[in-house]
Amino acid sequence: MMFRKGLAAAMLAAAACASSTAFAAPEDAFGTWRDTAKGSVVKVYSCGGGLCAQIVKTNDAGAKDVNNPNPELRKRPIAGLVIMSGAKKSGDNAWKGSIYNREDGQRYSGTITVVSKNQLELQGCGLGGLVCSSRTWTRIN
Repeated sequence: MMFRKGLAAAMLAAAACASSTAFAAPEDAFGTWRDTAKGSVVKVYSCGGGLCAQIVKTNDAGAKDVNNPNPELRKRPIAGLVIMSGAKKSGDNAWKGSIYNREDGQRYSGTITVVSKNQLELQGCGLGGLVCSSRTWTRIN
């Protein structure tokens, strides 16, 4: 009988630890990440009750926002550019909001999803969600 109580207590403690780890996963999005496709470094942080993402470094230090449809913004540097702001939680491990694509100067519906503690997936969709593209980001320690 004593063994069963001890085993039950151990199982309950293990379940509590597992659930608290799963609960903490969304905060794993915050930090510094490398866009594996472009090599850019992106900071993801909490802002205004949501999530923001800002490019902090690119492979080309002098890169400008040349594809922006607004001619006045084409001279601004890519480093420092906020590409997602005010994204709201859309699931246990995901945020949804508007994302700026510097490659074509357009805004899309986007999501950031925690895949693991060291990996995020960024997805942008256009044409009412019919055309989507994804990128993987890896954590920089």
